[in-house]
Amino acid sequence: HLNYFFLQVFRGTITDAPNFDATADAEALYNAMKGIGSDKEAILDLVTSRSNAQRQEIIAAYKSSFGKDLIDDLKYELTGKFERLIVSLMRTPAYHDAKEIHDAVKGAGTDERCLIEVLASRNNKQIHDMVAAYRDAYGREIEEDIIMDTSGHFKKMLVVLLQGTRDESGVVDADLVEQDAQDLYAAGEEQWGTDEAKFIMILGNRSMTHLRMVFDAYEKIAETSIEDSIKSELSGDFERLMLAVVQCIRSVPMFFARRLYKSMKGLGTADNTLIRIMICRSEIDMLDIRECFRLRYEKSLYNMIKDDTSGDYKRTLLELCGGDDDLAGEFFPEAAQIAYKMWELSAMTKVQLRPTVRPAADFDPAADAQALRKAMKGFGTDEDAIIEIIAKRSNAQRQEIRQAFKSLLGRDLMKDLKSELSKNLERLIIGLMLTPAEFDAKMMRKAMEGAGTDEHALIEILVTRSNEEIQAMCAAYENAYKKSLEAAIQSDTSGHFCRILVSLVSNRRKGLNGCSCCHSLSFKELADACNADSDDMEMKFMSILCTRSFPHLRKVFQEFVKCSNKDIEQIIKKEMSGDVKNAFYAIVRSVKNQPSYFADRLYKAMKGLGTDDRALIRIMVSRSEIDLFNIRKEFKETHDASLHEFIQGDTSGDYRKTLLVLCGGED
Repeated sequence: HLNYFFLQVFRGTITDAPNFDATADAEALYNAMKGIGSDKEAILDLVTSRSNAQRQEIIAAYKSSFGKDLIDDLKYELTGKFERLIVSLMRTPAYHDAKEIHDAVKGAGTDERCLIEVLASRNNKQIHDMVAAYRDAYGREIEEDIIMDTSGHFKKMLVVLLQGTRDESGVVDADLVEQDAQDLYAAGEEQWGTDEAKFIMILGNRSMTHLRMVFDAYEKIAETSIEDSIKSELSGDFERLMLAVVQCIRSVPMFFARRLYKSMKGLGTADNTLIRIMICRSEIDMLDIRECFRLRYEKSLYNMIKDDTSGDYKRTLLELCGGDDDLAGEFFPEAAQIAYKMWELSAMTKVQLRPTVRPAADFDPAADAQALRKAMKGFGTDEDAIIEIIAKRSNAQRQEIRQAFKSLLGRDLMKDLKSELSKNLERLIIGLMLTPAEFDAKMMRKAMEGAGTDEHALIEILVTRSNEEIQAMCAAYENAYKKSLEAAIQSDTSGHFCRILVSLVSNRRKGLNGCSCCHSLSFKELADACNADSDDMEMKFMSILCTRSFPHLRKVFQEFVKCSNKDIEQIIKKEMSGDVKNAFYAIVRSVKNQPSYFADRLYKAMKGLGTDDRALIRIMVSRSEIDLFNIRKEFKETHDASLHEFIQGDTSGDYRKTLLVLCGGED
């Protein structure tokens, strides 16, 4: 059954070399290192084309033939990251894991992410071998060192995982599945506070097959995924550990694909993580990790390594990666099942959207209006008072304050704010004071005015708004600018991109009958579109992606993977270009996980040199009362840093202060 597949066959990129001769290899390595300088190319070619078991034979043969320690010689001859990588390849998996854990806990700080990655992803035998290797290498117990270096529920779960006692029988008791799902629900979502011990006991001991069934049963009871519950109920390193355990239970290759992506994205590379994963998975499931990587990030692991590393270090990593993946949009069978499961989860899970701004208690619009007037009267402006009121009221309450300001003081609050504030703070505060429809209309106008067009803004707004929100925005646009939004789009854009935007503006998304025949009909139309020529393909994609409801499209995309073995995102990326590609891609991303789409847009607004303040303001204002909490969680999970941290580091002054109030807290 597709619910419980998850990659039973190991598929590494490194296998035993045929016609292996340990003595000849030992001599080749000796020759590569003797004299002045070393033949790094010969070393990396030989080491990366032998399995770990064969490398151990080479180490023994080297000592027998030359009376020297091969690892010591490699350390002496090589330097930097290349040395770390080659030397790590020469260790057995158990001793390599033991060293990684030892390095993670020694010294002043602790590398919690390394502890999480290793202990969440290893099976019982790997854990037992690592414990024994640690004892042999360091003369200490790994459990004692971890207990000394960690605390709380995080420590307890690590100790449970260290026992290596997870049920691996594969036997599933249907009654226990239901009981565990109920117990997890009772321990978290159903009560005030969380019973962490129940989460630890169930997630730390039950079999992977059993837990996959528990997660499905849990979603039916809680109407939310186990991941979303963990994000809302737990925090810090304990939350990260439990999410890692769940991700590994769902798919170990996908877990490592995420870890690899995080190790290379942004400025700098987390080389320890990159080296650790490329080594430990090269003989197990690197082919599947590659496919999961392409599925999730629309870029091959090979190309990301190529872009992010250099020299002999890069060449060695690329050998371990094993090759660049075909970008035709085809999946390996196992990866197609992962894609199917991802769409199934997206279709099944009823995500509880959580805002960061809620209506203020004991609200008094007259008092707020007077306080705002006082903050702007006389010499200077009390920005703190303005932020405290406006950023901590709901939009409906702000409209009442606007009315009270006019009724009591005979003044226009918006005009007063514009005259007292400036730059980004003024844009942000004014954005908060507009109704959602007025704000969206203004953002659409800004995206189209002047010489250039902000196509990304047009796409983001039109793709993510509901029919009702688009209708209200169109009315607000016509009221403010005396021109229809559709006419404005037609005069500012052209071709297929213009037609896509007009289709979205016409708010014709329909939830077709939920029967399987309707999904199959749309799937057939989509499959047809993929075989059409370029112009026809774009028109056919538009007729489906711009007019069907999101729940319907989730089912269609799921069916598409199942029947065609193709990735809809990859097809869009490969077959289309420019703004048309960006628009269709945004629709698919929003259908799959809209908070994740917004998290990515926020990341792009702040990464690198300069900040796209318009995008930052647009998303923070428009999502603060809808799903900004969910966006925050997705941001942290994908980018390994909190939205709060990014805003803190990328903005300043009262503008930053207001954004942080809207953000609602640090994750």
